[in-house]
Amino acid sequence: MSLISKKAVVLLLTAVTSLGALNAYAAKAASDAPLKVSMLAGKFSFSLPKGFAANPLPPGATGATGTMYVNETTKTVVIAAENNLPPGVTVKDNDGKFLDETAADFDVAEHKALPDFNKLSEKSLTLKGTGLGVRQVDSTATQGGGKTLNSTLMAASGNKMAVIQIISRPADKAGHDKLVKLITGK
Repeated sequence: MSLISKKAVVLLLTAVTSLGALNAYAAKAASDAPLKVSMLAGKFSFSLPKGFAANPLPPGATGATGTMYVNETTKTVVIAAENNLPPGVTVKDNDGKFLDETAADFDVAEHKALPDFNKLSEKSLTLKGTGLGVRQVDSTATQGGGKTLNSTLMAASGNKMAVIQIISRPADKAGHDKLVKLITGK
């Protein structure tokens, strides 16, 4: 694994872990309208359905920024975070090698961080309209006191990297899959 990829995974995980303290934020009122999310200078954009409340997260130590979206009714959480790549590092919008190495490093890091992490699948996607490459890692793990179903989406463009983590209850697999399809357009 390249040094750049390892640094990217560290930045990625820093963004998620420093921003993803799920129980640390008071719930805000759910939106009656879809919430629009735009990342990587608009190259990765989607709308969350009504019922989600947006909770801006404090900046991470490395400059990571993000928002945690919570749907109290479905007990679903979506964390959308961006972080800068190391100085001097830039990537193409669909840099397969970079994304493959980042996904592999992410898998290793999750196995270390979550004792019962179980990777279910990994997919390579290309977003329609922008050509942005995305790696999707689907998994299960115990987080926040219970078993969760997770889909982690990783993308990079220029000198920025984005991660979107969709976290649902395992009993709501159909709702989880529908939300992932809505976000990825696949």
